[in-house]
Amino acid sequence: MKNVLVPLAQGCEEIEAVTIIDLLRRADINVVSAGLDDKPVTASRGTVLVPDTTLDDALKQDFDMIVLPGGLPGANHLRDDPRIQNKLKQMAADNKYTAAICAAPIALASAGVLKNKKATCFPGSMDNSPTDTTTFMDEPVVVDDKVVTSKGPGTAMVFALTLIEELEGSAARDAVEAPLQRI
Repeated sequence: MKNVLVPLAQGCEEIEAVTIIDLLRRADINVVSAGLDDKPVTASRGTVLVPDTTLDDALKQDFDMIVLPGGLPGANHLRDDPRIQNKLKQMAADNKYTAAICAAPIALASAGVLKNKKATCFPGSMDNSPTDTTTFMDEPVVVDDKVVTSKGPGTAMVFALTLIEELEGSAARDAVEAPLQRI
């Protein structure tokens, strides 16, 4: 069974966080949601999320993928957390998946994960980030090798389905997508 880490920072985008966790779990992927501290997470629109564990405890496990929900100021907290930065660098060095949606690609850029990659993000969110060698695409989801990025809350479902396909293949994606009745 694949193991995925979803760090939840105060001020994250709840649509993105919940959609990622929900759809990956529907694909029988083990998802560990981890708060940066031991408190419930108040998301960007006031929804309170209760992570499975703390980031410190989660980091004792091995993961096949790390997925960063966006939203502000959540994405900034992920960018500024040295544990997240170290984990992103380690995952990339180990040729494992790193993924981010909305404003969260700023954390990937800060860790150097977007160097020489194609990516997407919420418009304007990367204006002050180190991205000289990143090619930004105007697409809902961009996959470049083991880096997966997406634009924002409206792309959360296709982003999560793409993550399933990357980890488990197109049959797993189709099995999760069919009962969702997507248009």
